[in-house]
Amino acid sequence: MGVAVSALAGASFGLTNPSQAAPPGAPTAASTAAPTTASSAAPGPAACLTSGDGYFRAHLAGAIEAQVDWPNSGTRCEGEPRDKPPGVRLSFRRAHGGKTDLLFVFGITGVSKGKPAHEAGTNLTVIVQGANRIFSTLGDSRCTVDSLTQRPLDKPGVFRVEARGFCTQPAHAVRGAGAVLVSTFEFAGPVNYDAHND
Repeated sequence: MGVAVSALAGASFGLTNPSQAAPPGAPTAASTAAPTTASSAAPGPAACLTSGDGYFRAHLAGAIEAQVDWPNSGTRCEGEPRDKPPGVRLSFRRAHGGKTDLLFVFGITGVSKGKPAHEAGTNLTVIVQGANRIFSTLGDSRCTVDSLTQRPLDKPGVFRVEARGFCTQPAHAVRGAGAVLVSTFEFAGPVNYDAHND
């Protein structure tokens, strides 16, 4: 995937910026990082879904110019339910030998276990890992999942969630200048509805 970063305060992929303190109440890389499910520590090659049909695609413009097209192999994806507001949280990132890369975190409002959803408000956070840059919509009014389906996987409580959607307004930098518009996105990844009970 070719990615051009045009407004990242001197950061480039594979390089690390010094840490900067975030303003009170702002998202941090720790608070918006991938959901803490058991699969995050699993050994072996990265794969989004054991069924082999996971993926992530998105078009980014602004501070990050990219056409993202990640297949199942080499993509790490995780998902779990969330309570406030009720819904699910899914994350997607690539495994590139420790180099700086993008992490996408979607918080989709109103999604229930096993049920389809339409026109669901979506909070989006884009993190440039290793460069200490975070872009966030800070709410679910700027992005929408217009179609979401689910089917159960082999592990009890885990569902394959497939969704597509769009953002009408950009995610702004939590610190510093810049914004990223994710005009379209689509993905398939797991949600472990029993994650809080693991």
